[in-house]
Order: sequence, then structure tokens, then C-alpha cells
Amino acid sequence: MKAVRIGGVDFNWGQRTYVMGIINVSPDSFSGDGLTGIENAVEQARSFVAAGADILDIGGESTRPGSEPVAVEEEMRRVIPVIERIAAQLPVPLSIDTYKPEVARRALEAGADMLNDIWGLKKSCELAVIAAERGVPIILMANQREEPAENIVPAVIADLDRAVELALAAGVAEENIILDPGIGFGKTVEQNLELIRCLDKLRVLKKPLLLATSRKSVIGQILGLAENERVEGTAATVAIGIASGADIIRVHDVLAMSRVARMSDAIVRSRNER
Repeated sequence: MKAVRIGGVDFNWGQRTYVMGIINVSPDSFSGDGLTGIENAVEQARSFVAAGADILDIGGESTRPGSEPVAVEEEMRRVIPVIERIAAQLPVPLSIDTYKPEVARRALEAGADMLNDIWGLKKSCELAVIAAERGVPIILMANQREEPAENIVPAVIADLDRAVELALAAGVAEENIILDPGIGFGKTVEQNLELIRCLDKLRVLKKPLLLATSRKSVIGQILGLAENERVEGTAATVAIGIASGADIIRVHDVLAMSRVARMSDAIVRSRNER
């Protein structure tokens, strides 16, 4: 896979696992880490970068099941000032977590460097057009909330393949497409575990893979723990995900998961070099 440049930083796939820190500025975040106030978000960004985050993902709408959609104006009110401040103060690539074209355009103008679409272009293909116009990477996620599947791995591969074809047709460069299997989005506990275990099967799509398991309900259901008590469960999914082919891990607990990634890389990447 070709390297990609995000916000002036080269991401060389296969050399190590990159860490994406989650900056939630939605008060109803599923993980309980929603921030209010620009200063709090900037401070969290600083601590994440110091802890080893390679990129920050900023979102203003909760993705918890059953959550109410946020109006475009409200989402922009939450995320744009935060992006502007972080972009001005920290030399780290920024991602905007949105499926709304209006928010995506404004976020890129404010200083974001890539798009993260949890609907994989199902809500709007315009996101791919925007990514192509601006020459920025886009993360496309497999989301089964509106169409559950029985055989999950082939379904996710087909869903992501569809999204890739749409992105390419819109003019997005091959190297600017990153894929996410969508852990927790319309999948059962067993299906989520299967996807983590079989992540390497998504390599057939020949794109970098992002794994987002941090604090998710699959961990809570297995361990019987609240969102803020799932660090060990997250660590297990991250380590196994890296062994199965993850290129980026999207996490809340940046310091701990950066260490897990470094240790996993020491085992997995050195094995690949032999």
C-alpha cells in the first residue's frame, strides 16, 4: 500500500501502528467522555499528543444507538471552534468525524486534514466529492445498522468494496482511502468478535485498515463493565487487531493504547520482517 500524507505528515503503512485519539465534543457521547468548552477539548488534545497520538478525530454527534441526529448548525457550533484552535496550536493531523457534507467542508476550511464517514457514503456521496476536490484522505466505515447481515465478514467486505468504488468514481485517489469494519455498528457481539479475529480477510480490499473498538459495548457485554472500566478489554482487542492487520487504532485511552500498540508492533512487525 502506498504511503499517504495527512496534514503534512507521512503515514507509511506496515511500518508501525498509528494511534488516533478521540476528541468528543458531543455531551451525549456513548463512552461518557463528551467534552464541553473549547479549552477542555484543546487540553485533551495536548495530552493525547503528548501520550503518543498520531492523529486526532474530532466529532460533534453521538454515535450511540438510538441517539438523536444533531442539526448541521449545532454540529458546526461544537466542532469548528475546536478544530480551529487545535489546528493553530498543535502540529498534529486532524480528522473530522461527520457524515454531513456541510460540516465536512467547513471543518476542512477550519483546519481538518481528513474525513471520517461512519456511514461509508450511504448518507451522502458528496463526502467523496469533497475529499477528491480537496485531495484529502477519507475513512469509509461499514455500517450495518440499516441492513443487518448474517454472514458478517463477506457482508462487510462487500459494503466496503461498494464504498471504495463510489469514492474512486468521485475522483478520490487510491492512496487516500482508509477502511473501517465498523465494530459495533449493527453487528452482534459474536459478529464483532469475528471481525476482530478475521480482520486480515479485509486485506483483499488492499487498503489501510482502521480498528475502532475502544470502550465499545461488545467489551462491556462480555466483561460486564461500564464504559470507563473497559481499558483492559480494549487493550485485548487492540493487540489482537494489530496482529490481524490493523494499521490505525482509534482510541479514548491514548497513553495506555499507545503502549499496547508499541508492544504489539515489536512482536508483529518484527515477525513480518523475517
